[in-house]
Amino acid sequence: MELADHVALITGGTAGIGWESARLIACEGAHVIVSGRDRERGEQAAARIGASARFVQADLSDMDSVTSLVQQAGNVDIVVNNAANFTGAETVDQDVAVFESIFDTNVRGAYFLIAGLVPGMLERGRGSIVNITSMVASKGVAGASGYSASKAALESLTRTWAAEFGKHGVRVNSVAPGPTRTDGVAAEWGETNEELGRALPLGRTAHAAEIAEAVLFLASPRASFVTGSTLHVDGGGSAV
Repeated sequence: MELADHVALITGGTAGIGWESARLIACEGAHVIVSGRDRERGEQAAARIGASARFVQADLSDMDSVTSLVQQAGNVDIVVNNAANFTGAETVDQDVAVFESIFDTNVRGAYFLIAGLVPGMLERGRGSIVNITSMVASKGVAGASGYSASKAALESLTRTWAAEFGKHGVRVNSVAPGPTRTDGVAAEWGETNEELGRALPLGRTAHAAEIAEAVLFLASPRASFVTGSTLHVDGGGSAV
């Protein structure tokens, strides 16, 4: 129960990697705040974790909602930036509004969420931020241009934030998953996601719980001397 005195906020925590991360962090004793856009699904997700979890409705693409989330979350020790828009399109077919929505959620929302929450961490002299990026942040995949660019931006922020916050005891790292089998990814990418998995050295897609184990490691004191790093949990995708 190494996180017994911690409060953790997991954005996009109602399903998939976010929910599995919230579950594992709660199992280590933390009180977890699960955020997401859908209230009914979010309340059900928190209930599945138990009494140590609560739901806060938030849309990271909306700045007023980000501000409200900061206020409702209060003092937190761990932030998992998992909420993401992963709509795919070939560059020549990219819709401007969709492109803006991807960056509003994946970059701007994450940026100002941290800007709002990190002062409390700096004052208390501790904290861990884990950004969920992607294998495609550093690997070209056709049809993922907007999403991959947004995740590359988040990895860059990981390094900058590590440099800015480290002297105050706040660590910042990224987890870069490979293709992962979740309902949301299946709905958007379908069989393409499975094809990407078969092309990996391990020859399969990940389960969300496998990615969450890496999130827990970086969030916990086990990674006390790790900051500014990206942990590739991609079945060997970054190696080939």
